[in-house]
Amino acid sequence: MEQEQDEPMTGSLFQEQLRSKNCEPRFYAYYYKQWNNYRMNYHDHASTEIMYIISGMCRVDVQMPDGSEEQTLLKKGQFILIDAGVPHRLIVEDGAACRMLNVEFGFAISASSALGQSSIRQLALEEEEVQQFLQHACAYLVLPDPEEVYYIMKSLVLELDQRGLSEQGRSFQPMRVIPQEERWEHREARNLKALDQGILVRTLFIQLLIRVARLRGEMSRSASDQTELYVKRTVEFMHQNMDRNIQMKDIAAAVNLHPGYLHRIFRQHTQRTPTDYLTMLRMEKAKMLLQQTDIPISEISDYVGVGSRQYFHMLFKKYTSLTPVAFRSSKDRHVSHYPIHPMEE
Repeated sequence: MEQEQDEPMTGSLFQEQLRSKNCEPRFYAYYYKQWNNYRMNYHDHASTEIMYIISGMCRVDVQMPDGSEEQTLLKKGQFILIDAGVPHRLIVEDGAACRMLNVEFGFAISASSALGQSSIRQLALEEEEVQQFLQHACAYLVLPDPEEVYYIMKSLVLELDQRGLSEQGRSFQPMRVIPQEERWEHREARNLKALDQGILVRTLFIQLLIRVARLRGEMSRSASDQTELYVKRTVEFMHQNMDRNIQMKDIAAAVNLHPGYLHRIFRQHTQRTPTDYLTMLRMEKAKMLLQQTDIPISEISDYVGVGSRQYFHMLFKKYTSLTPVAFRSSKDRHVSHYPIHPMEE
């Protein structure tokens, strides 16, 4: 028996109903916009949003579920997908104009049983990468695009525009300018309030979903190699600069990553935080210097980048259970080997 109307759903791309029921997309906003010298307040949508950078560059800040903040720089040919309910903001610096294409969409359970063969659920059953994509939720996703996504989005927006005009009749009626106070609210674009937004619209959305899923799959397959490269560069930077008072922000800047993101991938890869790993390297270096050189103990802290001698003594005893003096006095009874970690071999 067919439903009389759509059942309520969230706007999330990762809700279970998309994989268990016959659902179709609903489009709430779509527009081209050029931004310059603009700083948006944090906000969220009841819909999923794709922001495609046509030219220029911008920064998008995202508040993660754990309360942390992540920043992403976007440039021409990249796009960001932000899931429903995720707080975010756009920042465009003065003199660096950014032109983008935005599409905001949600979902509804179809009232028509005929949709089955072209539903998102059926697509996920037939396309493994779409299934994997929908099952692995993320707050946001940044991907490069060899222009396929852009062309699909342009075609989708054009079709939505044309459907909006055709529903109004042959006479042209200009689109209402959305007031600033309403701009970030969940809304319908133009007058597309009809439940059926058209076969071509659904087909273009299916193409868009497939392409995004495949791009994410490609990224996931290379993510392990990319992560290992970033971790290797981080460790190399630590080895080369451990004698200086370097902080997490310095390490992240050296490998061109946001500190929060670097902290996460480094810990996943090494089972240590970057700070713990740097401390380990410093203490192992201190052990080597104490055992294999005659450098005065009072100067060892400077060689390993710990400015305070008192703090160095505390760290060293915590790490080795011995004071630097006691450790040096035992050098004739122990043979020390500077550790070689698997990722450094």
